[in-house]
Amino acid sequence: MEAVATRAREKADQFGIEVVDVRIKRADLPTEVQASVFARMVAERQRIAKRYRSEGAEESAKIRAETDKERTIILAKAYERSQRLRGEGDAQATRVYGMAFGQDPEFYGFVRSLEAYDKFMGDKTTILLSPDSDLLRYLTRSGLKK
Repeated sequence: MEAVATRAREKADQFGIEVVDVRIKRADLPTEVQASVFARMVAERQRIAKRYRSEGAEESAKIRAETDKERTIILAKAYERSQRLRGEGDAQATRVYGMAFGQDPEFYGFVRSLEAYDKFMGDKTTILLSPDSDLLRYLTRSGLKK
C-alpha cells in the first residue's frame, strides 16, 4: 500500500492533488487460483483446530490422571479409617460382652441364643430340632431358671 501511495502522490502532484493515504478496500483473487487459496485457508484452519484439540486432549488426560490419583488416595484413607473404627468398635463390643459374660454367664448365653435365632430364622422358616437341643433350651420351660 505504501508503494501504491508513493506512485499515486507522484502522479497526483502534476494535477495539484495531495494524496494523504491509500487503503485497499477489497482485493479479489483471480478465479483460477481462488479455489486453491480457499483450500489452503481451510487446511490451515483445520491444522490449527487439530493442534488445539490435541492440546485439549492432553490437558484432559492430565486432569483425569490427577483426579484419579486423588480419588484413589481419598478412598484408601477412608478405608483405612473405616477399618480402624471398625476394629475399635469390635474391641469395645468384645470388652462389653466380656464384662457381661463375667457378671452373668446365663444372661450372656440367653442373649447370644436370641442373636442366633434372629440370624437363622426368618418369617417362614421351618426347623426340626430335638427337644434337648441347646438352641431350644431358652424356649422351653425347663431351660428357664425358677
